[in-house]
Amino acid sequence: MNFPFQEHTVGVQARPGQKSFLLTRTWDLARFSYYPWLVIALCACFLFFKYVLQVSPSVMTNDLMREFSVNGAGLGNLAATYFYAYLFIQILAGPLLDRYSPRYLTTIAIGLCALASFAFAYAHTILLAGLARALMGAGTAFATISYMKMSALWFPTHRVAFVDGLLATAAMVGAVCGQIPLALLVNHIGWRDSLICCGFFGAALAVLFLLFARDRHPTTVGRALSPCTGSHLPKWHDVLVLFKDKRNWLLTFYSGLAFTPVAVLGGLWGNPFFEVEHHLTATKAASFTSLIFLGLAIGGPLFGFFADCLGKRIKAMIVGTLLALVSLLLVIYVSTLPLWLFGSLLFLFGLGTGVFMLSYPLGKELNHFGLAATVVALINTGDALFGSFTEPLIGKVLDLFWQGKTVNGVHFFATADYHIALSLLPVYLFVGLGCLMVLRKL
Repeated sequence: MNFPFQEHTVGVQARPGQKSFLLTRTWDLARFSYYPWLVIALCACFLFFKYVLQVSPSVMTNDLMREFSVNGAGLGNLAATYFYAYLFIQILAGPLLDRYSPRYLTTIAIGLCALASFAFAYAHTILLAGLARALMGAGTAFATISYMKMSALWFPTHRVAFVDGLLATAAMVGAVCGQIPLALLVNHIGWRDSLICCGFFGAALAVLFLLFARDRHPTTVGRALSPCTGSHLPKWHDVLVLFKDKRNWLLTFYSGLAFTPVAVLGGLWGNPFFEVEHHLTATKAASFTSLIFLGLAIGGPLFGFFADCLGKRIKAMIVGTLLALVSLLLVIYVSTLPLWLFGSLLFLFGLGTGVFMLSYPLGKELNHFGLAATVVALINTGDALFGSFTEPLIGKVLDLFWQGKTVNGVHFFATADYHIALSLLPVYLFVGLGCLMVLRKL
C-alpha cells in the first residue's frame, strides 16, 4: 500500500530554503480521514500515562515509607509535591497551548514526565524524590488541556463534546493500570524498576507524538493555531472577563472538591485503608480501588450523554455528586460491609464523581470559544489546589492519632484513625454541592 509522504533532507545536507527534519521522510498522515483520531489517541495515551504516574504512590506506600524513613505526613508531602508543581504549571499551560504549538509543547511535557520517572526511580533521598515527583506534576499539567485543545483543532464542533467525554475514559484506564497491573509489577520487580518501565513508556510516547501529531491540517498552514480567526481572536479583555466571572471560579472549586476524594483514595490513602478495614492484601486492595476509576470512566460519558439529552447540566451534576457523597459515606464509616457491596459502592462513588467532567463543557459554553484551553486550565487547577494540601493533611491527622504501632518498620494506622482522617472527603463533596446550588441561581 502506498502512503503519501514528503521528502526532507537532514541536517547540513538541507538545500537552501528547505527545512531540516529528524527523519528523511515524513508521512503526511493528516490527509487521511482517520488522522484526527490518531492525534486524539496519542493525547489519550498521555492522559493514560499521567494517571499511572499520579496514582502510583498508592501501590508503593509501604515501600516509600520504608525507603525514605517517613511517617504519614512525610509520605503525604512527598506525594503532594506532584500537585504543587501541577498547580503552578497548570496556570501557564492553557495560555501557552492557546498561543503556541500544542505539538511541540506536548512532546516536551511527555518527555519531562519520562525523565521524572527515571529520576524518581534512582532517587535515594527524600529531597531528590520530591523534586522528581514535582517534575511529574509539571509535565502532566499539559495532559488534559492538550487533549481538549487538540480535539478543538481537529474535530468539528458537533463532535467535540463526544470526544471530550472520552477524556475521562482514557484517564481512568490509566488510573486502573496504576493499580492492579502496577501493583503486580511492583511485587514482581520492585518499585524502582517499575518506574523505570514507566519512564521508557513515556520516552517512546514522546517520540511518537513528535513524529505523528500535527497542530492543524496542512491546508491551514499560515493561519493562527487558534481555531478562531479574524475578529474572533480572543483578546486580553476576554481573558480578564474570564477570570472576573464568578461562575468560572464556582466551577473551579466544584471540580476540585468533587475530584479530590477520588484522587486521595485512588492516589494514596485508599489502598492502605482498605487493607486495614477489610483485611485485604495489597494487590486485592488495588483491585477494589480500580473499581472507583472504572466507575468514573463510565460515569463521565454517561452523565454527559444524559445531560445533553436533558439540556440540564447543573441538575445532572447535583444528582451525580449526591450519589458520590452517599456512597463515600458508606464506604468510609461502615466497616461491616460484605465485599461485594463494598466494591459496588466504590464503583457507584466513581460513577457519581464522573459527573464533574461536565464542568469542562459548561465552562467552555460560558466563555469566549477562543479561550478553550485557558478555561479548561482554570477549572483544572481546582483538582491540583485541593490535592496539594489534602493528601499531606490526611497524613498529618493519621500521625496525630497513631498509637505507636509499627509493622515491618512502617507506621500502622488503625481503622478508627482512617475514619477520622478521611472524614474530610465527604465534607468536600457536601461543599461542592453548595457550589452547584449557587451556580444554579446565577
